[in-house]
Amino acid sequence: MTLEDEPSKEPDDEANADSGSDTKLAYLITALGQAADDGDPEAQFHLGALYEGNQGVPSDPQEAASRYFQAAEQGHVGAQLALGRLSSYGLGVPRDYTKAMEWFRKAADQGDNDAQTSIGLFYLYGQGVPQDYAEALRWFRIAAEHDDADAQASIGTLYQNGLGVSQDYEEAMLWFRKAADQGDARAQTNIGVLHYQGLGVKQNFVEAMYWFYKAAAQDFPGAQFNLGILYEKGFGAPQDYAKAMEWYRKAADQGSASAQVRVASFYEQGLGVPQDNAQALSWYERAAALGNPTAQRQVATLKEKLAES
Repeated sequence: MTLEDEPSKEPDDEANADSGSDTKLAYLITALGQAADDGDPEAQFHLGALYEGNQGVPSDPQEAASRYFQAAEQGHVGAQLALGRLSSYGLGVPRDYTKAMEWFRKAADQGDNDAQTSIGLFYLYGQGVPQDYAEALRWFRIAAEHDDADAQASIGTLYQNGLGVSQDYEEAMLWFRKAADQGDARAQTNIGVLHYQGLGVKQNFVEAMYWFYKAAAQDFPGAQFNLGILYEKGFGAPQDYAKAMEWYRKAADQGSASAQVRVASFYEQGLGVPQDNAQALSWYERAAALGNPTAQRQVATLKEKLAES
């Protein structure tokens, strides 16, 4: 049986398609710009989204913030949420958690679940407001009533760590499951952690691995790192340094300093990969640049070792 090849476009067809796409995009921007300048908040919001994201338009955070502001001032909830996000990250506007909170409150007052969860997170971490776990929980519960997975996972975290509530692993598991059933990778990872540690449930490394895999399939670095630990230690599966290294690398490539340290250690010891001190040093240095104290110590130690050899 022969597979059918997808017919290739003629070069001229590709050029014409690109040209047509560019023309449509230019028309869209012009039309939105005219409507936005006429005071249409929906057009202002969508124009802001175009300038914020990679949708064929060169990114312009300041123009995005300006258009969002026009719409937000007219009560557009999506624009209010977007301005809260931009203010919290310092994109197109100065980073200002207090201003971000103001915009999130406006959106939350209109019932936006993402804004409600964001307010909860600001209280949880004390950004723009005094840290207040009870107030964080209140806002998370408001959003969780509407099945907001991020809020449900956050409630689970509060119970898991006893923040503003009595520590209760079974209650934490209940909330993590609500979020995990909606595909929330953070909740799936935390369920795996509870099974790994035997908190609120009987310790079960196979079950932990199952949940870590679900989250890792979504490229969640914490789950990828945890899979590396399981394979390194032989928990829930036969010990496999090559597999462990594979998962540590996935997390390390996403900026996990802890995973970068394990990758470096594997190169230094020759576990799952050929021994390579130069690679080890490179990975230790990457983790050290992120402030990891173990990596910072190992950089100095390995440099001395290489200088003596």
